[in-house]
Amino acid sequence: MPTREALELAVKEAIAKEDIVALTLLDVDRFEEINDKYGHEEGDRVLVGVAELLRDNFPGQSYRVSGDEYAVLLPGVSLEQAFLRMEAVRASAFASQDKYRSAANRGHQVSITAGVAQFPRDAKDAASLMRAADAALNSAKENGRNQVGLPPNEEMVMKSCYYPSTMVRRLKLLSEKLKKKESFLLREALTDLLRKYDRVEEN
Repeated sequence: MPTREALELAVKEAIAKEDIVALTLLDVDRFEEINDKYGHEEGDRVLVGVAELLRDNFPGQSYRVSGDEYAVLLPGVSLEQAFLRMEAVRASAFASQDKYRSAANRGHQVSITAGVAQFPRDAKDAASLMRAADAALNSAKENGRNQVGLPPNEEMVMKSCYYPSTMVRRLKLLSEKLKKKESFLLREALTDLLRKYDRVEEN
């Protein structure tokens, strides 16, 4: 898997060519605990599983930044699309525990946390896009991990033609009423949707 140096170059090239560029930074939740409790062999098993998941879902677009931290670069993809695609991968990772487990570490639930940012919405150049994605990742960790976050103090405003303005207004009102971020409510709705269709496939 390409490294951080390759990622930084790819981000610069993508920004030079595309009007919009989405970047996700993600890592394995409490990875040090896995290494300390179950050993480096089990930690490596988890990393291999996460890397395979990213390569399968984002061929040619995933990178290993360092240790248990990875990145996904999506040129020409909107923030909304990147968020939803990453959320689907996060849910898939959490639902596929056997992919990361051996008999030694069955007591540990593996999950990933991710932060998504987009040029030019959240940044004006490659370096600031990396910082914005990192800030989004840290924000998601602070909000409880095992989720996808956006840069701090930013709500996921749905401007796409896929969403009628009435739905956007209702989402905003619900967010204010429940005192939860719009992105959190969208993640919750997507999780429910995926569970619904998982049940349909099982039947």
